Amino acid sequence: MGDPARNPVLLTSQDLAALLAALASDGFTLIGPTVRDGAIVYDEIEGLGDLPRGVSDEQAPGRYRLSRRADDALFGHVVGPHSWKRFLHPPAVRLLGVSRDGKALAISPPDCAPPPRYAFIGARPCDLAAIARQDRVFLGGPFVDPTYRALRDGVFVVAVQCGEARASCFCASVGTGPRADAGFDVALTELAVERSFEYLAEIGTDRGAALVAKAGGRKATPEDLERAAAASRRAEAQMTRRLEVDGLREALAASLESPRWEEIAKKCLSCANCTMVCPTCFCATVEDTTDLTGDRAERWRRWDSCFTMDFSYIHGGSIRRSAASRYRQWLTHKLSTWWDQFGASGCVGCGRCITWCPVGIDLTEEAAALRKTARPA
Repeated sequence: MGDPARNPVLLTSQDLAALLAALASDGFTLIGPTVRDGAIVYDEIEGLGDLPRGVSDEQAPGRYRLSRRADDALFGHVVGPHSWKRFLHPPAVRLLGVSRDGKALAISPPDCAPPPRYAFIGARPCDLAAIARQDRVFLGGPFVDPTYRALRDGVFVVAVQCGEARASCFCASVGTGPRADAGFDVALTELAVERSFEYLAEIGTDRGAALVAKAGGRKATPEDLERAAAASRRAEAQMTRRLEVDGLREALAASLESPRWEEIAKKCLSCANCTMVCPTCFCATVEDTTDLTGDRAERWRRWDSCFTMDFSYIHGGSIRRSAASRYRQWLTHKLSTWWDQFGASGCVGCGRCITWCPVGIDLTEEAAALRKTARPA
């Protein structure tokens, strides 16, 4: 059975509330799913009462709606427009400031205040995979991003294994869900029991074991484990979309001149929604701003997208002027050349780009269509 401290524990709702309270008392800022502006978003929460109790979501290409469930499940939804990257790779970071007093210049570095200690509550398996991929981007090479490292260090992760899927989900086909085996301190599976819910807590780390010991609960039985496994099987069975990954890198490399890119471009608005909601996209630009007096200036790093004309601006013009070339850049990087850079795909199967595309472009459909137009090697 392994280390007894790592054996799964069954928590009641009261135990789960105690778990969140223990994290807060340890100085963590709790970030979890909550309802705002008609969507499930990740934001600061105080405890169990801020979670989206009894809320479900309906997703399809270009469509997202919240609805009421027949029960009071806390995690009866999947992913929304937010991803955890906004807390680790913030949309705007001040890099430095410059001020002038007469002829003297003073340079101020980024804010050196200690970063918040985050506890991510309700991270899904696809998002754990996305965080692992961003770790490779920002921490895995010779140049480590100090902002990301400062925010990433010490993050406590309470994951949630998926018991349901939506029409946009395809994590099972890319091997990132619907359940995770790593990347968390504690992983919960929400299990219905009569008119309430219990939570099977799997332990991922020593500090996860210590937290669960504070929360209470009882040792999980084989029946509890089977109920959790059945929930994961149910979620996988509900997925109707697939991304066939075998040979996809080669197929995309052989379809760079495919007429399919122009067909996609007729629908694509180049709005950048897909990159903004993607949990692994990391493109950014650097902007310099000054006040009206010219005595103070700041340099900021802000999220950008390969769908904007300015992103590929070099010496007087953009090198990707057409929507077709920009969509090709995004898709081939995400599904093909990410492997060359980071040893993994840039897609984790969360389906956000499908749901939040205003014209309903489906990455899985486009990848399948491009396979058919690939030129033989």
